[in-house]
Parts: sequence; structure tokens; C-alpha cells
Amino acid sequence: MTIGTWLFTKMRGELVGTDGEGNRYYLDKRTIPGLRRKRWVIYNGVAEASRVPPDWHGWLHHTTDVIPPAGGLPRKPWQKEHVPNLTGTDQAYRPPGHSLSDGDKPKPPYEAWRPG
Repeated sequence: MTIGTWLFTKMRGELVGTDGEGNRYYLDKRTIPGLRRKRWVIYNGVAEASRVPPDWHGWLHHTTDVIPPAGGLPRKPWQKEHVPNLTGTDQAYRPPGHSLSDGDKPKPPYEAWRPG
């Protein structure tokens, strides 16, 4: 967190809740007629948007005004556990034939055009 974010949060932020990962969610103390109050999150650790649970995501983006309960909304049986965004790491997904994937490179499903 930068000094500016910290200062802004201390001066204008009202803590409304936290999630299971320890992220803290804030609402702007000021109310300006005709405008929505600003909402933001302070991440616990690495600032990555995929770590925001769906119930808090809806609140952050003004989809709902209902603040999620302390333990979060009940999980459905089909919901999976969070997987961090691995883009740019060695564990990132690389489809077969990708120049950085392990193993033998399969033959492309086409033949290059040759003039003549």
C-alpha cells in the first residue's frame, strides 16, 4: 500500500468488513448528493483482483448495496477454491505446441504454403 492510499483510507475511509483472506473493504465517509459513495479494498498481501470473493466483488462494483456477512455467503457445492492468477510465472497454463511448453512439440495442424 502506498502512503497516499494509506492516508486517503485513514482520512476518508469507513471500514465496512473483511473477507476470509483478510482483505479489508472501505466506504467513503463523504456523501455527495447525486453521486455514489466510493468503495475500495485494501488487500492483505499481494494486490491481486482475483483474490476478491464474488460476494464482495458485487458490493465493490455497486451491483448490490448489501454488505456480505462476516463469514461470507454460503458456498454452492459446484464452486471451486480460489486459484491465484499464474500468468507470467512458470506455472502458467501453456497449451500443447506452445513455444515454452514442456515436452515434444506436436506438428502444426496445417502445412505451410509453398509457391510454385
